[in-house]
Amino acid sequence: MKTDSNDLEGYTGLTDKEVEVKLKKEGYNELPSSKPRSNFAIIIDVIKEPMFILLISCSVVYLILGSLGEALMLFAFVFVVMGITLYQERKTERALEALRDLSSPRANVIRNKESKRIPGRDVVTGDILILSEGDRVPADSILLSSNTISVDESLLTGEAVPVRKAQWENQSEQGKPGGDDTPFLFSGTLIVQGQGIARVTATGMNSEIGKIGKALQSVTSENTPLQKETGKLVKDISIIGGILFLVIIFVYGFSRNDWLGGILAGITLAMAILPEEFPVVLTIFLAFGAWRISKKHVLARKISAVETLGSASVLCVDKTGTLTMNKMTLAEISTGEDFFRTDGNSSLPDNFHELIEYSILASSRDPFDPMEKAIKQKGEEFLNNTEHLHKDWNLEREYPLSAKLLALSHVWTSPGGNNSLIAAKGAPEAIADLCHLEENEIKKLKTEVIRMSGKGLRVLGVAKAEFGQSSLPDSQHDYIFHFLGLIGFTDPVRPGVADSVRMCYEAGIRVVMITGDYPGTAQNIAAQIGIRNTENFITGSELDSLSETELSEKIKTINIFSRVVPEQKLMIVKAFKSNGEIAAMTGDGVNDAPALKAANIGIAMGGRGTDVARESSSLVILDDDFSSIVAAVNQGRSIFDNLKKAMSYIISIHIPIAGMSLIPVLFNWPLFLFPMHIAFLELIIDPSCTIVFESEPEEKDVMKRPPRNPHVPIFGFRMIMKSVLMGAGVMGIVLGVYIFAMNSGYPDAKVRTMAFTTLILGNLLLIVKSRSRTSGFFKSLITRNVAQWWVSGLAVFFLMLIINVPFLQSLFKFQSLTIYEISICFAAGLVSIMWFGIVTMMYLARSKNKN
Repeated sequence: MKTDSNDLEGYTGLTDKEVEVKLKKEGYNELPSSKPRSNFAIIIDVIKEPMFILLISCSVVYLILGSLGEALMLFAFVFVVMGITLYQERKTERALEALRDLSSPRANVIRNKESKRIPGRDVVTGDILILSEGDRVPADSILLSSNTISVDESLLTGEAVPVRKAQWENQSEQGKPGGDDTPFLFSGTLIVQGQGIARVTATGMNSEIGKIGKALQSVTSENTPLQKETGKLVKDISIIGGILFLVIIFVYGFSRNDWLGGILAGITLAMAILPEEFPVVLTIFLAFGAWRISKKHVLARKISAVETLGSASVLCVDKTGTLTMNKMTLAEISTGEDFFRTDGNSSLPDNFHELIEYSILASSRDPFDPMEKAIKQKGEEFLNNTEHLHKDWNLEREYPLSAKLLALSHVWTSPGGNNSLIAAKGAPEAIADLCHLEENEIKKLKTEVIRMSGKGLRVLGVAKAEFGQSSLPDSQHDYIFHFLGLIGFTDPVRPGVADSVRMCYEAGIRVVMITGDYPGTAQNIAAQIGIRNTENFITGSELDSLSETELSEKIKTINIFSRVVPEQKLMIVKAFKSNGEIAAMTGDGVNDAPALKAANIGIAMGGRGTDVARESSSLVILDDDFSSIVAAVNQGRSIFDNLKKAMSYIISIHIPIAGMSLIPVLFNWPLFLFPMHIAFLELIIDPSCTIVFESEPEEKDVMKRPPRNPHVPIFGFRMIMKSVLMGAGVMGIVLGVYIFAMNSGYPDAKVRTMAFTTLILGNLLLIVKSRSRTSGFFKSLITRNVAQWWVSGLAVFFLMLIINVPFLQSLFKFQSLTIYEISICFAAGLVSIMWFGIVTMMYLARSKNKN
């Protein structure tokens, strides 16, 4: 019986029409996952928010005072806040839903006589699955063909030891998980060894995992270090606000003998101080950041990766398929005595026929591996209609490649033949070991490998053996192999990689190549894409000989690691981390999982990566392209920039609001702000610090500055002082207008109106100033940001309404303004922001002159 799981002959799979019918009948292959929150649940969460409680408290006080209009106004604000929250929640849910769709497991199936990768949710009963080591089984199925396949069923059984599977022998009953030598595979279990072909028998809720009631994991937001830092700040400020709330009540109550008014003043100050926008901003920025990164072909499996991306200082990347196209071409073959370039030649010299013949025999009949595809292509091109192609031979056994021996062998028998023929291919040193070459032969082989790898070729060795006994040995070493020669493959560099590497260096990010190829091949590719210091490298054997301390020292200047096996990536990651680097590591195989977990940012390949690699990673590159990784870093830095701008703005705008709530109470002046004024301001602040800043274009220098130090808090001294200064500037101008209006003999309502108009204009201009770190005020003003113009336009429109509509005037305790008074407010609002820009320019000019 055939055991070559890659031989797809005889398996036609379902047609598109059959799949469509089954999907309608069975539904998608998925289990109930966490559902989006209902509108009612969101409203309940809003009710629990401190700001909501404060608004309701104010409404109750106004009702006690008999001020029905003010109470109803505040109730109206409550519903507006609910509407904004619902809108933001729904946008966040849509972003997370898009990520859930991208992160669903994948399946390799045969449909319409062709193998193709599809989302796991699209698998239906009757589908033919192609399973390989590292794959998650997407649905319950029976094993039709296999090659020493073992499965980890601990998800269902709790037993950590993998179980051995056997081919289906027409058993009628579906078995249960656990136990060796059964043909049944179960959804969610992991292939840990071998390959196989299976037919799906149950999907979704009808699968074994569905019966148990397990739920699929989904993409969810999580508490990141930044969220913890922000939570602590909010808690500290809330405590301060609570203390000031009590102080204001007593000061106001004793000084004016008006305790209900004191409660209103205290609640107003609490609303002004409470930075309730911080958690909302974080949730929206991280969720939308992950969604935006997915548009760059990068899936953020862990939301915290969005935070870490901007800190990456080292990118450790695989050469094949990430830096290169992974579209191999068999470019050159060598027997050791002679070599032959395959490109541009239509015929193959006779002395190379056997080398190509056994290269094909050492490959899968229907290959998926790019190198085996290239071998098959050249074999069909050069050996067609010759005795060197053996489609009627039977594959008796496969000896897989392992970490101990980087070579594989296929044992074949021909119809009517007595002896078995063995074809082996693998790393040249492994083939030399199998062939027991003499010292002088090994030296000659190394010289030829260096010559070929120096051209940028990936080099493999090929050998043959013959065996006359019926019982095959357990080890490849038990055969007597004869060395046939070397085959060299070329793999073109991906377009745009050289530019991406240059961008990395400009951004202070070091690029490190890790490959299983020979040093010469790695150096050639590294030189093509612009990696620095290509003359030095470390090989896998040298890695094993170095202590942790020695490796940590050497790794500071080495950018090429060659002849490295996946298990050694963990050593490299640990060495970089011990040097204080923030390391991103790519991987695609089962053995890469430990390194991906250990890296600060584990990056799995979405196209060719195994499910276990994806599950161990923080990011998944959907197109396996290095340029996508760099684009994600770029996006990550931009997201963090905009997040920091939003946080700075929140701190700045709360300074004048809190200050103007406190100062009139302390100096026994007419109150400036009441709860409805704070609620009106929040309707501007909330969408500004989320929608406006989240959609802000990236800074022009985002990839021209060093990586962010992840240990430096976002609320650093410099950031807080800058925010406080800008906020203090706005507060000083608003206070100046307030005092000017009082001293000019204006009634309290007009004093309040002029100061509030100045505060609104100062707020809108503060948003413009905070939007960019590198551009000036006027450049930011003309930079396209649709959300900014909508927020500003609506704010000015509603400001005009509450100033000029009599009913709203009385609710807000306002009075109409003349053109002269509006001009004063506008000029004051402009000055409240412009002074900071002028001082900054003077400081920079002075610093430049000193240098």
